[in-house]
Formats: sequence, structure tokens, C-alpha cells
Amino acid sequence: MEEKRFREWIELKERIHFSNSLPKIKEDDIWWCSFGENVGIEINGKNKLFSRPVFIYKKLSRFGFIGIPLTSQDKTGSWYVKFDFQNKPQTAVLSQIRTFSVSRLSSRMGRLDKSDARKIRNAARAFFS
Repeated sequence: MEEKRFREWIELKERIHFSNSLPKIKEDDIWWCSFGENVGIEINGKNKLFSRPVFIYKKLSRFGFIGIPLTSQDKTGSWYVKFDFQNKPQTAVLSQIRTFSVSRLSSRMGRLDKSDARKIRNAARAFFS
């Protein structure tokens, strides 16, 4: 069984919660986001910030958004959408879509081009219909 770092994540999560960081986001941006150390099949973050890229699917307010986690691993299935970002293959993991606080975001990676953003949005609508 994979070793989990729950205690480390809880300490970081507390710092994130009490930070005053409220970055300004826009739909179709990709940011590094602290996902955390999660349970079972839930997607985890990597590195000391427990982070991974996230696609900003829907801005809900200046405090939160609906995001779709990204992975560089090659995945297949109706709940995955492949695209290239900054000349690297990426996959949007539709089955892990969720609501996030903007406080979890650490740095903006860039903006997805319109055709790839549209491809992810269309796949998400199809996945949830």
C-alpha cells in the first residue's frame, strides 16, 4: 500500500486556510493547486505543496471555482480529455471535477487555447448528461 502523508497535508491545509491569498482567476486558466493527500481513488497532489495543475472550469465567485484536475499520465476512457499545454501532453480528469477555494491556488501556469478549452467543456457536459 502506498504511504500517505496525511499529517503533512493537515499542517499545510491549516496554513492555506488561514492565509489571506485570494488570487484573481479566469475561466480556462490553468493553475497549480494544492489538492492535498486524499482517500482511495481521489486524485492526490504531488510534491511539498500537494499540488497539481487544475483547469478553471467555472468561476463561482472571487472565493471559489469548479476545477478539473490535470495529469500528465496517458489515460483513456470517456472521463478523460487529452490535449497539449505548453508543448506537453496533458489529460483532464473529468471524474474528479469538484469545487475549490481560490486559497488553494499557488501560481498561474497560463491559459488554455480556445479549441482545447471547448473540447474539455463539451466532454464535461457529455460526461454529466
